[in-house]
Amino acid sequence: MNATLFAMMPADPSGGGPSPISMLLPLVGMLAIFYFLLIRPQQKRQKEMQKMISALKKGDRVVTASGLYGSIAGLRDDVVVVEIADGVKVEMMRNAVTGVVARES
Repeated sequence: MNATLFAMMPADPSGGGPSPISMLLPLVGMLAIFYFLLIRPQQKRQKEMQKMISALKKGDRVVTASGLYGSIAGLRDDVVVVEIADGVKVEMMRNAVTGVVARES
């Protein structure tokens, strides 16, 4: 019975609980972990991809998001003309290029 009454007593108003800073410390730690393990690597990958897309030039052998291999036959603002076979050219957005297989020598 005494344990029940003790549990029902109001908290000590003299500040016997944990400080607000010590309560925020785990939250700040979790945010730092999320930043360094999830957000920062994704931003780095995105910057590298943007750099690769802006460096595309005629003659580069590329792979597209759909898995097609071809060489760049022409470039415009946001459009890349990719030759996937002899005489077969396909226009696609620059963002559809996911990697450069070989640079023009």
